[in-house]
Amino acid sequence: MRTTRALLAASAAAALMLAACTTDEPSDTAAPEETAAAGEDPGAEGEEPEEETADGEFFVRADYDRQLAQRDVEPEGDPATPWLQAIEPEYVDTTEYAQDGNTLCFSNASVSNPWRVTGWITMQQQVEVLQQQGLIGEFRVSDAADDDNKQISDIQAFIDAGDCNAIIISPSTTATLTPAVEAACASGVPVIVFDRGVNTDCMVTFIHPIGGYAYGADGAEFLVENLEPGSTVLALRILPGVDVLENRWAAAQEIFADSELEILGDEFTGGDGAEIKNIVTQYLQRGEVDGIWMDAGDGAVAAVEAFEDTGNDYPVMVGEDELSFLRKWQETGMTAIAPVYSNFQWRTPILAATMIWAGEQVPSEWVLPQDPITEEDRDEFLERNADMPSLHYAKFGGEDLPGYPAAWQDR
Repeated sequence: MRTTRALLAASAAAALMLAACTTDEPSDTAAPEETAAAGEDPGAEGEEPEEETADGEFFVRADYDRQLAQRDVEPEGDPATPWLQAIEPEYVDTTEYAQDGNTLCFSNASVSNPWRVTGWITMQQQVEVLQQQGLIGEFRVSDAADDDNKQISDIQAFIDAGDCNAIIISPSTTATLTPAVEAACASGVPVIVFDRGVNTDCMVTFIHPIGGYAYGADGAEFLVENLEPGSTVLALRILPGVDVLENRWAAAQEIFADSELEILGDEFTGGDGAEIKNIVTQYLQRGEVDGIWMDAGDGAVAAVEAFEDTGNDYPVMVGEDELSFLRKWQETGMTAIAPVYSNFQWRTPILAATMIWAGEQVPSEWVLPQDPITEEDRDEFLERNADMPSLHYAKFGGEDLPGYPAAWQDR
């Protein structure tokens, strides 16, 4: 059930003041690994009872099962506009938000990596189209530069200004930004959250691709299918405390636990290419690394280069749909997959705002399609993006926007 505005108004201000003075102190350890017995019945004689990973802060089995199942669900809507498709949507009435005002406010976590830069360009191009159509007036933006406290202040400034007709939020982290999102909801302005989640459902819609569990599972399943039993895998992660990233690793752990692969370690890299290469090189100096799993692949080329620099055979590789990786994959002929966290999602919250102002229904949880790039379709995406820079993402979904391709080339 959605939290009421009355309750939010009573508590959000105090919670926001507290959160503004603190930051998450996430553990450097992986998502919870404790297991709990699935039941007391040991099953048939001689069989060990099955065990399941216990639910924790970043692993909820029901969500994990749902996301993995959603990979096989046909989305509703036109495949030509995947940013408007929805998987198993439950629509909400937005007539209470219908209005003539069209000032749109956006609190962005950051543009600190190529995926976010690509999406931010796409979002701006979508806004320009709707401004020309008169559907959006002022587009007011704040960038928190990955600073939780700054984003909390940014959101509060939008609330205090009182002239935002909708607030879009892409949170920097999950728990710490939750009170700020709740405060925005309590202000009575329609709130749209996308990309990363928070621990509330007060927003009108939460927009995201299928999710971190599906992303992490795509890569982990590929490694299990393409490596011999007993092979070694190194996991490279960006940072702790972000739900999407933690979910990716939690899903991978779940799949690896049922395999015969040896997980050498999971290391945080900060998404820094030099650090990625250094970490991989250190592991290669200790012994063989047969596979690389990554929770985000914008540094995948650096990992591959570590194998080249040390004279080792290429690993079975999990990257992402960044063009630098797709090109390296094609060049080397290595065995690889590119999981996708659909970059075209940056168009959806802009379009959702105009739908809400028109009183149109939107999904309460707007789940977008999320399909990995495989060797079968890799070359198609490379050809389609032949003139784009290496840090561009293949599934950005902006080919029909007027600024294409120059806006993405001149970054």
